[in-house]
Amino acid sequence: MKKQKEEKNETVKEPTEDVQSEEVKKDPLQDALNEVQDWKNKYAMVFADMDNLRKAQDKSFREAMRYRAEGFIDKLLPAMDAFHIALKSPVDDPKLKNYLVGFDYIYKQINQAMESEGLKALMVKEGDEFNVNTMNAIEAQETEGPPNKVVKILSQGYQLHERVVKQALVIVSKAKDVTTKQETNGENAA
Repeated sequence: MKKQKEEKNETVKEPTEDVQSEEVKKDPLQDALNEVQDWKNKYAMVFADMDNLRKAQDKSFREAMRYRAEGFIDKLLPAMDAFHIALKSPVDDPKLKNYLVGFDYIYKQINQAMESEGLKALMVKEGDEFNVNTMNAIEAQETEGPPNKVVKILSQGYQLHERVVKQALVIVSKAKDVTTKQETNGENAA
């Protein structure tokens, strides 16, 4: 009986020895190759992340350089609008006309300098469809024509490259209110 118990113990021990021997039999070369592959994958991921970060910083830098003059232009545009209004004013005095010629020359020089930085005037004309992105409606006037058309331009708008830095100030049309006319006519009749 003792022999049978020993044989049973041996048979039970044998599988555990096989498991241990498999663990011991792991190929160290394969382990090293797996570890090398893991490190290569980690390196590739970090390299890709750094490359993406570099590209994002380059794009941000180019964008900052492209729009570097925006703050300065924002401060200069009110003076440009004042020049524009002054040059549009009718003048009868010959002395003032001479001044206006000089002012016009200065205005054109400033405009050229600003255009060289990428500033463009928004081409808004009376009768154009109102555009929320490039125009700011100060007032709506009742007209006979279609609604949401530019009736009058109060101030020119500007864009720096593709970015609008100042919306054009406009007065837009709106349809005449028919109910108000009828109510007014009804009150006059009474």
